[in-house]
Amino acid sequence: MENGRYQEYLDKLVECLETTQTYDENGTACQDYEEAMSKLVELFSDIKKNGKQVFFVGNGGSAAIASHMTADFMKNGGMKTYSLYDTSVTTCMGNDYGYEYVFSRPLEFLANEGDLLVAISSSGNSQNIVNAIQVAKEKNLKILTFSGFQKENRISSAGMLNIHVPIDCYGIVESIHNLILQQIVDMIWERDGNCL
Repeated sequence: MENGRYQEYLDKLVECLETTQTYDENGTACQDYEEAMSKLVELFSDIKKNGKQVFFVGNGGSAAIASHMTADFMKNGGMKTYSLYDTSVTTCMGNDYGYEYVFSRPLEFLANEGDLLVAISSSGNSQNIVNAIQVAKEKNLKILTFSGFQKENRISSAGMLNIHVPIDCYGIVESIHNLILQQIVDMIWERDGNCL
């Protein structure tokens, strides 16, 4: 093993975190991480204050992040979250409507105007995520996207805020998505205290 090879991965992760951009719906980038985090915490704080629900969606590793954040934003953030990962519901939707509708069909039933959809997709091109965003728009939800790989992916400009990690490496993209979401809920927890 070449000396320093393991460190290279960590260095690349830090470099990608430093170059991750947050854009608004007009494509305007935040000036720095502080501004981005301030806007993200404000978005979730408004959802919490108004008693709205948060739906997290993703596939594979992003599904694990979505499920984890569903729990953390509920328990530590004191927010209304709903998991779309119940096995019976997911397999029912996939079987009856097709996998591309496993998130959008439940959102048609469960989501209300002013709720928040957090769409997590490393490639930004998953059809079931795109369909969920379309339903969220139709129902006037707020939308936050997390993507990576190519900047011009299908969801990178679909939200009121859009986080893009500029690398085509699943592990680094997913790690940064998870880190940012974890920091948001930790900031809310530090501000508001234990909510339960």
